[in-house]
Amino acid sequence: MGNIRTNRVGEQIRKELSQIIQREIKDPRIGFVTITGVEVTGDLSQAKIYLSIFGSEEQQKDSLRALEKAKGFMRTEIGRRVRLRHTPELLFKIDESVEYGSRIESLLTKIHKDEGDQDE
Repeated sequence: MGNIRTNRVGEQIRKELSQIIQREIKDPRIGFVTITGVEVTGDLSQAKIYLSIFGSEEQQKDSLRALEKAKGFMRTEIGRRVRLRHTPELLFKIDESVEYGSRIESLLTKIHKDEGDQDE
Protein backbone atom coordinates (compact mmCIF):
# COMPACT_ATOMS: atom_id res chain seq x y z
CA MET A 1 0.00 0.00 0.00
CA GLY A 2 2.83 2.40 0.84
CA ASN A 3 4.42 1.78 -2.56
CA ILE A 4 1.29 3.07 -4.31
CA ARG A 5 1.43 6.27 -2.28
CA THR A 6 5.14 6.89 -2.94
CA ASN A 7 4.61 6.27 -6.67
CA ARG A 8 1.68 8.69 -6.72
CA VAL A 9 3.62 11.35 -4.81
CA GLY A 10 6.63 10.82 -7.08
CA GLU A 11 4.50 11.32 -10.18
CA GLN A 12 2.96 14.48 -8.75
CA ILE A 13 6.41 15.81 -7.90
CA ARG A 14 7.62 15.01 -11.44
CA LYS A 15 4.74 16.91 -13.04
CA GLU A 16 5.09 19.95 -10.81
CA LEU A 17 8.88 20.11 -11.08
CA SER A 18 8.67 19.92 -14.87
CA GLN A 19 6.36 22.93 -14.89
CA ILE A 20 8.49 24.85 -12.39
CA ILE A 21 11.69 24.27 -14.36
CA GLN A 22 10.08 25.18 -17.70
CA ARG A 23 8.06 28.19 -16.62
CA GLU A 24 9.33 29.70 -13.41
CA ILE A 25 13.09 29.32 -13.11
CA LYS A 26 14.76 31.99 -15.23
CA ASP A 27 18.40 30.92 -14.82
CA PRO A 28 20.07 31.01 -18.27
CA ARG A 29 22.37 28.14 -17.29
CA ILE A 30 19.45 25.71 -17.38
CA GLY A 31 19.36 24.09 -20.79
CA PHE A 32 16.99 21.49 -22.15
CA VAL A 33 16.14 19.43 -19.04
CA THR A 34 13.77 16.48 -18.93
CA ILE A 35 12.76 14.73 -15.72
CA THR A 36 12.92 11.03 -16.57
CA GLY A 37 11.84 9.72 -13.19
CA VAL A 38 11.31 10.38 -9.50
CA GLU A 39 11.93 7.90 -6.69
CA VAL A 40 10.48 8.84 -3.32
CA THR A 41 11.55 7.06 -0.14
CA GLY A 42 8.88 5.25 1.84
CA ASP A 43 8.89 7.89 4.57
CA LEU A 44 8.70 10.69 1.95
CA SER A 45 11.85 12.31 3.35
CA GLN A 46 13.80 12.26 0.08
CA ALA A 47 13.02 12.35 -3.61
CA LYS A 48 15.64 11.36 -6.17
CA ILE A 49 15.00 13.33 -9.33
CA TYR A 50 16.49 11.70 -12.43
CA LEU A 51 17.31 14.19 -15.17
CA SER A 52 18.23 13.97 -18.80
CA ILE A 53 20.06 17.14 -19.81
CA PHE A 54 20.77 17.82 -23.47
CA GLY A 55 24.17 19.30 -24.25
CA SER A 56 27.84 18.90 -23.56
CA GLU A 57 29.18 17.69 -20.24
CA GLU A 58 29.92 21.29 -19.24
CA GLN A 59 26.37 22.40 -20.14
CA GLN A 60 25.00 19.50 -18.10
CA LYS A 61 27.10 20.56 -15.10
CA ASP A 62 25.94 24.18 -15.47
CA SER A 63 22.31 23.12 -15.62
CA LEU A 64 22.77 20.90 -12.57
CA ARG A 65 24.40 23.76 -10.63
CA ALA A 66 21.52 26.08 -11.52
CA LEU A 67 18.98 23.49 -10.40
CA GLU A 68 20.86 22.97 -7.13
CA LYS A 69 20.79 26.74 -6.56
CA ALA A 70 17.02 26.84 -7.14
CA LYS A 71 16.36 23.76 -5.00
CA GLY A 72 14.91 25.73 -2.05
CA PHE A 73 12.42 27.54 -4.28
CA MET A 74 11.43 24.30 -6.00
CA ARG A 75 11.00 22.48 -2.70
CA THR A 76 8.77 25.26 -1.34
CA GLU A 77 6.65 25.21 -4.49
CA ILE A 78 6.37 21.40 -4.42
CA GLY A 79 5.17 21.53 -0.81
CA ARG A 80 2.58 24.14 -1.66
CA ARG A 81 1.32 22.51 -4.85
CA VAL A 82 1.35 18.85 -3.81
CA ARG A 83 0.16 19.71 -0.28
CA LEU A 84 2.54 17.56 1.69
CA ARG A 85 3.02 18.03 5.40
CA HIS A 86 6.78 17.52 5.00
CA THR A 87 8.27 18.20 1.60
CA PRO A 88 10.96 15.69 0.63
CA GLU A 89 14.56 16.75 0.17
CA LEU A 90 15.28 16.95 -3.56
CA LEU A 91 18.32 15.03 -4.80
CA PHE A 92 19.19 15.58 -8.46
CA LYS A 93 20.86 12.77 -10.42
CA ILE A 94 21.83 12.65 -14.09
CA ASP A 95 19.97 9.77 -15.77
CA GLU A 96 22.59 8.01 -17.82
CA SER A 97 20.26 5.31 -19.13
CA VAL A 98 19.60 7.18 -22.39
CA GLU A 99 23.31 7.59 -23.06
CA TYR A 100 23.94 3.98 -22.05
CA GLY A 101 21.20 2.73 -24.36
CA SER A 102 22.57 4.80 -27.22
CA ARG A 103 26.05 3.36 -26.67
CA ILE A 104 24.68 -0.21 -26.66
CA GLU A 105 22.75 0.48 -29.86
CA SER A 106 25.84 1.86 -31.62
CA LEU A 107 27.88 -1.18 -30.54
CA LEU A 108 25.20 -3.56 -31.83
CA THR A 109 25.06 -1.67 -35.13
CA LYS A 110 28.84 -1.93 -35.44
CA ILE A 111 28.73 -5.68 -34.70
CA HIS A 112 26.04 -6.24 -37.33
CA LYS A 113 28.01 -4.18 -39.85
CA ASP A 114 31.18 -6.13 -39.09
CA GLU A 115 29.32 -9.44 -39.48
CA GLY A 116 27.94 -8.25 -42.81
CA ASP A 117 31.47 -7.41 -44.00
CA GLN A 118 32.67 -10.90 -43.03
CA ASP A 119 29.88 -12.60 -44.99
CA GLU A 120 31.07 -11.04 -48.25
